[in-house]
Amino acid sequence: MAAKFELKKSKNGKFFFNLLATNGQIILTSEMYEAKASAVNGIESVKKNAADDGRYERLTGKDGAPYFTLKAGNGQVIGQSQMYSSEKARDGGIDSVKANGPTATIDDQAI
Repeated sequence: MAAKFELKKSKNGKFFFNLLATNGQIILTSEMYEAKASAVNGIESVKKNAADDGRYERLTGKDGAPYFTLKAGNGQVIGQSQMYSSEKARDGGIDSVKANGPTATIDDQAI
């Protein structure tokens, strides 16, 4: 399986996307968007910013679990990772977004 963005519509009518790695695991999840076009713009922003290490913020959750966010050039968060078991695993997630984000296709499931 190739890496892909899954564009979805939530039960409350808002749109979001997940970036899936080649193994099918979700490596990045977006915020909720009011409009589908805004979610598509978010995907394009991930593609544009994914390769830039300076766009990643490496964080620790309240429970001590490492995670990361990916930010656009304006500083707005465009995606957040899952919680990881270690900093090494989190950094592997970042590497996966860097490798897969720029070229991932869009699977539009929000039809």
